[in-house]
Amino acid sequence: MDKKFSREEIYNKVCKILEEEFEIDTSLLDKNANLFTDLDLDSIDAVDLAVRLQQFTDKRISPEEFKQIKTLNDVVEAIYNLL
Repeated sequence: MDKKFSREEIYNKVCKILEEEFEIDTSLLDKNANLFTDLDLDSIDAVDLAVRLQQFTDKRISPEEFKQIKTLNDVVEAIYNLL
């Protein structure tokens, strides 16, 4: 993917994925929301999210970097830095 997305565009896309694929209530989606404690994702969900993000970006987040992701904002920043 050659297009550079803004952080807001990435945030909106990630929120859409969380809403549609993981049935997360939109009221819980906040940039500071913790993926595991606030949004109740588990390790399998995290892998599924990584796959969906790879489809969105055509790039892969390294396992080391993905392990550091805790919040929705961390996801946005990781994707932003990939693109």
